[in-house]
Amino acid sequence: MEPARLEAFTDGVIAIIITIMVLDLHVPQGRDLASLKADAPVLFAYLLSYVNVGIFWNNHHHMLHVTERVDGKVLWANLALLFWLSLVPFVIRWIDEAGFQPVPTSIYGMVLLGAALCYGILEKQIIRANGRDSGLARAVGEDSKAKLSMVLYLSAIGLAFLWPWVAIALYVLVALIWLVPDSRIESLTKSEQ
Repeated sequence: MEPARLEAFTDGVIAIIITIMVLDLHVPQGRDLASLKADAPVLFAYLLSYVNVGIFWNNHHHMLHVTERVDGKVLWANLALLFWLSLVPFVIRWIDEAGFQPVPTSIYGMVLLGAALCYGILEKQIIRANGRDSGLARAVGEDSKAKLSMVLYLSAIGLAFLWPWVAIALYVLVALIWLVPDSRIESLTKSEQ
């Protein structure tokens, strides 16, 4: 199967996820900027989630551009990634209703961790389908960035029960680490053009 079909499906699902996230935002009661103050935490959670979903989409896009073929295992791994990303609007809604309390903040990290784990599985399945000598296999290497992200997510999930804002800071840190697309894969895409 061609990777373009998988990419198109993923693009559509991610567009729906982002749409659901923004539709869950409530219109402030007042008419001035001060009325946004009460909604600041959920707006921050939306912004962080939008950036995180965008990071997964962006890296997914670059990864599929160096992929020559996909198979059933790749399709299932991609569906697992989309499952975790589809939970982001649910967790934002929970944070909106409960605030950055320990349990919703921890669950937010579990959702991001689940998406990150499934992204790694997807990457491994694509490498398996395309061979150990494929461009993606060479570009990924040891993937220390992904390993650091896992440690930070796990730390944040636990810390959320003591200091939710420290957990949020760690989620922001992981997003900052990945904000720029993976240069190893991006440089490979540029060299193939």
